[in-house]
Amino acid sequence: MIDDKLTGNEAGPCAEHLAVMEQSLISLEAGGAEMDGAVLNRLLRATRSMLEEAGRCGVAKVSALAERTERALVPIRLDRAAPAPDRVTVLLRAIDTLRAILDDPDAEGPDISEIMRALASLSGARQNPQPPRGADWQLRTLVVEDDFTGRLLLHTFLSRYGECHVAVNGREAVEAFGAALESGKGYDLVCMDIMMPEMDGEEAVRQIRAAEEARGILSHAGARIIMTTALNSLSEVMLCFRDLCDAYLVKPIDLTRLFEHMKTFGLVV
Repeated sequence: MIDDKLTGNEAGPCAEHLAVMEQSLISLEAGGAEMDGAVLNRLLRATRSMLEEAGRCGVAKVSALAERTERALVPIRLDRAAPAPDRVTVLLRAIDTLRAILDDPDAEGPDISEIMRALASLSGARQNPQPPRGADWQLRTLVVEDDFTGRLLLHTFLSRYGECHVAVNGREAVEAFGAALESGKGYDLVCMDIMMPEMDGEEAVRQIRAAEEARGILSHAGARIIMTTALNSLSEVMLCFRDLCDAYLVKPIDLTRLFEHMKTFGLVV
C-alpha cells in the first residue's frame, strides 16, 4: 500500500518544478502577444516533471491537481500566444494549492474541488482558435501502429478528414515524418503506438520532435501527437508527455475521444 504522504526528499523536486512553472507563467504573461517558445517548453517540461514526481510518490491530491493543471496548459501550447491574465491567475492558484499541500504533507490539506473545477473550465476551450483553413485544405495524418486491426480502425476513421498514411513501427514513422517535412507537406496529426518492434513510440516521438526543432519548429507549433497504448500506466504516460506528446488514448481506442482531441487541437470543426 502506498503511503499518501510526501517525504522531504520527494517534496524537494516537486517544489523546484513548481517554482519553474510559476516563473515561466509570469514570463509568458509579461511577454505580451508574442509567444516565447523556449519559456513555453520550460513550463511544459516542469509541469510534466511535476506529474512524474507526483506519480512516483502516490499522493492522490497532488497527482490529480497536477494532471488537471497540465490539461489546462494545452490551450496555451496550441494558441501560440501569451496566456490571458484570467488563465494565468487560475494556474497560479493551482500552483499555490500544490505548494500548500507540499508544505504540510502530514495535514489533510486544502480542499481542491473548487480549483479543480476552475482548471477544468480552462481546458475545454481555446483562447485564440486557428484561422479558418482554405477550402482545399485537408488534414494530413500519420498512423503508427504495428497491429493490423488497430491500424485499419484508425486509418478508416481518419481518412474521412483528409490524407492518412500508415507506418508499422517507430523507425518507419520517423522516416515518413522526415520525408514529409522535407517535401513541405508535414503531418498535422500523428497517432503513435507506444509498444512496437524496431523502435518504440517514445523514441520515435523524441526523434520527431528533434526533426522539427532542427527546422526551427518548436513543439507547440509542430504536429499534434496522440499516443495510443494498451498500458494504462501513469509512469508510461508521464514519459510520453515529457517527450512532448499532446494527448494519449488507452486501447481499445474510443473514436469519440479521439475526435474530441482533434477538435481541441483545432484540426476539425
